[in-house]
Amino acid sequence: MKSARRQFLKSLAIAGGSVSLLPVGLRDALAADTGYPRLVQGPMPGAVGEREIQLWMRASGEYPVRVQYGRKPDLSDGQLSPVAAAGPDDDYVARVQLQGLEPNTRYYYRPWVDGEPAKYLDNVPAFRFNTAPAGAARFRLGFGSCARWQEFPRQPIWQALERWEPDLFFWLGDNIYADTVAPGIMSDLYKIQRSVPEYQGFGSRVPQLAIWDDHDYGLNNSDRNNPMREDSLALFKRYWANPAYGTAQAPGVFFQYEYGGVDFFFLDNRYYRDPNELPDGPGKSHLGAEQLAWLKAGLKASTSPFKVLISGGGWSHNPDAFGEDNWTSYRHERDRLFNFIRDENIGGVILMSGDIHRAEANCIPWSSEGGYDLYEFASSGLAQDTPIPEVIEQPEIRLREPYTGGHNAGLIEFDLTLEDPEVRFNVINFGAQTAWDEPVTLRASELRNGVSSWREKLDPEWPEPVRADVRL
Repeated sequence: MKSARRQFLKSLAIAGGSVSLLPVGLRDALAADTGYPRLVQGPMPGAVGEREIQLWMRASGEYPVRVQYGRKPDLSDGQLSPVAAAGPDDDYVARVQLQGLEPNTRYYYRPWVDGEPAKYLDNVPAFRFNTAPAGAARFRLGFGSCARWQEFPRQPIWQALERWEPDLFFWLGDNIYADTVAPGIMSDLYKIQRSVPEYQGFGSRVPQLAIWDDHDYGLNNSDRNNPMREDSLALFKRYWANPAYGTAQAPGVFFQYEYGGVDFFFLDNRYYRDPNELPDGPGKSHLGAEQLAWLKAGLKASTSPFKVLISGGGWSHNPDAFGEDNWTSYRHERDRLFNFIRDENIGGVILMSGDIHRAEANCIPWSSEGGYDLYEFASSGLAQDTPIPEVIEQPEIRLREPYTGGHNAGLIEFDLTLEDPEVRFNVINFGAQTAWDEPVTLRASELRNGVSSWREKLDPEWPEPVRADVRL
């Protein structure tokens, strides 16, 4: 009987048919051959707006996937989403699009696979997410980088983040440590990280957006010469649910995203990157000409009081660290960007980064160049060792003692409801405790040309925060 079922399935596949189209009774009879329709990873909310959201999930086979969703926890008011196909060409990943939602509203949802609630998820409480607020709002953002599953299969930082209930979470690169030029290995590690037990509750509730860095792009310190450059991009697009990936003219992982009145610019620091060791100068590029032009146009068009530039590698410059894997090796391009922000009178720019295996709050004193001070918020690693920084890793101005106490995540609280909008940055450890007694607090009025504010942000108990060679 089993051989007959297998022959039938083979005939169906040759004919281009799908098991999911068979009558329910016959599908059940073939269960021994097809397995149970279910999810094997996810669900995970991705890009969320005021009236829409993208939900990522991966099915156990070639099945139609959808969700039942509503405002009541028991889904007694639930409706079914349009169907998304999960198939072998995309490793059975499905992205369910929900539209016509209400802003700033909690919704509950339950995945369906092959016309029924997904097996193993049909007898647990419904998952949930919140839509984005309409207009200027107060919200909390979590972020981090560097999740090395190979050394840290247990990752308590996700449970710590759950306690703080951020509205969004941003992955800033090294989201997996693939370190490979084999697409199959990279794909496996995405699926393993997505299956980490401690991540499941957080990952199913909080909308997640991501960029990459070297370890999830290819090999350590990879640049535009990465031999699996195109495969890396295809896999990144498969396993994340961002609102966009580059532009039609310039592929990559960069995109712009608005939430609660803040404009976020996620940057691709790998796809177009010249090798670190090349001599610096006007012709050396970190972002590539197309991405840089896109970024400048977006900054000029933005009317938000805060524009956040998100890069996998650190923004601060140290002349002793040339050739290292950060913006130090691309000083000309960095400074031209900062001068553009000054010359175009673009206020409210804040910098974010990861990669460095510790958490920091730093400043680049561009007020000394006629602009305003540019603050950098960094967090690393989500699941990675955090050694004491070396001398060549000292930034221009260090506002707080670096956090080297283990796994950590950044928390940024935005409040755009104030007359002078405000942002506050701190770091949490895997026990959900904050790293610093006082967060770094910025006001929109301080991020304007001619304003120098970094001195009042210094922790008075942190000695020698300013590098001697920095012009003040």
